[in-house]
Amino acid sequence: MFFKSIDKRIKIVLLIVVYMFVVVILKVAYVQLVNYSKLNELAKDLWSRELPIAADRGKILDRNGVVLADNITTTSLVLIPNQITDKEQASIKLSEILGVNKEEMDKHVYKETSIERVHPEGRQLSYEIADKIDSLNLDGIYLVKESKRYYPYGDDLSHVLGYVGIDNQGLSGLELEYDEYLTGENGAIKYFSDAKGNTLDISEVYESPQSGIDIQLTIDYNIQKSVERELDNVVDMFSPDMALAMVMDPNTGEILAMSSRPTYDSNNYSDYSMEVLSRNLPIWASYEPGSTFKIITTAAAVEENVINLETDTFHDSGSVTISGARIGCWKAGGHGHQTFLQVLENSCNPGFVKMGQLLGKETLFSYIDLFGFGSKTGIDLNGEGKGIIFPLDRVGELELATTAFGQGVSVTPIQQVTAVSAVVNGGHLYKPYIVKNFLEPETGSIIKSNEKVKVRKTISKETSDIMRYALESVVARGGGKYAYIDGYRIGGKTGTAQKVENGKYLVNNYIMSFMAVVPANDPKAVLYVAIDNPKNTALLSSYTTAPIARRILLDIIDALDIERQEGAIEKVKQWDDPIYYTVPNVIGMTVKEATKTLYPLEVEYSGNGDKVVEQSPSVGERVVSTSKIRLLLGD
Repeated sequence: MFFKSIDKRIKIVLLIVVYMFVVVILKVAYVQLVNYSKLNELAKDLWSRELPIAADRGKILDRNGVVLADNITTTSLVLIPNQITDKEQASIKLSEILGVNKEEMDKHVYKETSIERVHPEGRQLSYEIADKIDSLNLDGIYLVKESKRYYPYGDDLSHVLGYVGIDNQGLSGLELEYDEYLTGENGAIKYFSDAKGNTLDISEVYESPQSGIDIQLTIDYNIQKSVERELDNVVDMFSPDMALAMVMDPNTGEILAMSSRPTYDSNNYSDYSMEVLSRNLPIWASYEPGSTFKIITTAAAVEENVINLETDTFHDSGSVTISGARIGCWKAGGHGHQTFLQVLENSCNPGFVKMGQLLGKETLFSYIDLFGFGSKTGIDLNGEGKGIIFPLDRVGELELATTAFGQGVSVTPIQQVTAVSAVVNGGHLYKPYIVKNFLEPETGSIIKSNEKVKVRKTISKETSDIMRYALESVVARGGGKYAYIDGYRIGGKTGTAQKVENGKYLVNNYIMSFMAVVPANDPKAVLYVAIDNPKNTALLSSYTTAPIARRILLDIIDALDIERQEGAIEKVKQWDDPIYYTVPNVIGMTVKEATKTLYPLEVEYSGNGDKVVEQSPSVGERVVSTSKIRLLLGD
């Protein structure tokens, strides 16, 4: 009986053992056959370590494909502390190469972490320093690829492009505004090690980085470099408090060029003050526009039929008194009897006071609002200002008078260019923009595009036609004559605005400006140049900004392939103006006939023969009287 009882217990224990053994086998089979992949991935996650590979930011290109913001490859220092066998020696060597004290390097080398990026000392290393680190051949010390932003043209377009931080994050300008597009996806080299840092016998995995999206601007670098050159000349000649210039396509709102002084080099942004870095003056600066604002007043007066520029007249005695305040004309004694077209040509303040009175405050300020003053234009750049316009209930007779000629209101350069573009393009106010296309980085194919956006209609086409003629007349016969270009129809208007400080106008401290349109009969570009407090110059914008604008206009003509135009308003000649001649056709003439036909131009002959077979310059070209005409003779 006793043995039977023992035998029964043995059987029960044996059954339990067998059961447990079967369960273990089934569990092992389940793990190996069913759940292996999942558990293996979990294990790899515990073992895996990543050496980061930074992605390139998307490039920034001009409208013709010129690279304005690029990337260069640098290296960064990454440590795996558990793999460093001699931490003391590693810390000493690295501190010497990187030029930091050993205590700082100890914080990285002895840190209890799987991977340590040495920041900032080990970021974006030069090739020389990277080679020194590589030559150490120490375990646990790695050099990994890192992308660094590079601006090949230094300080050109810097406020527009902006800059990026050490982690390749956009901090300003387009780099910030379009950071989500420009930022790529980082890659990595994955390797596997145990908790002690010992490398496991598992193949490394390479995850390639994905570059950011390229963006193509509306900027034309051929025009941009002209603007940059002239602003540098302004600084050298006049030592201004600031200077700026911008160019817009009036038919789309596309920005063709934009720059200002002071400027900075985006490659070395940390060398500059935040005041310089953060102020993109063409969209941020706000000041009294002065006489360039008279374009808006004139357009409103013509649209409302309160004046006819060519038949209605105004007598300028030299000043007018409004609410006890005397408003004078810049010309002592005034301009006398003149048409309203001459009022614009002469930039006569009393004449514009009259225009303001004829319009009335409600109408004039409705046009100011219609043209976008007092509101942001919505350009795709950060930091835009909105200016200051009188509330209508605070506009009295004096405020109406001063506003009519551009004093007492505060506007931004981008508002002025956008508004004048609407004046000359047929009356359409467009939203300005600077990014045109988003491009796939590998193929360059367009992913999406920004299109022109019409905000509203401002004036009629008929008024726009009249204003284009009027602005051309200002350049040919008025204060903008130093911007005149023979053979091309240039429109424009000077501006000289007295600066305000603590509620008082400063003495001999002005913002001088020039607004230009090319060509006036079929506008392709609107140019604005402004110089704040230029030194060592006559306090007249016609002598200061107009010649600068002319040089930029010549480059715009070349960049946009603008052809010569017929029917230009003849310029009122000045004593220092060159005399131009149109080159006649002398091919087939004898030497005697050609010389007589070309007189008074100087003629130079080459070749043998009795008749002219070739000539340079060619027929129809405009040349100054001192030019030399070269003729090739033959039979």
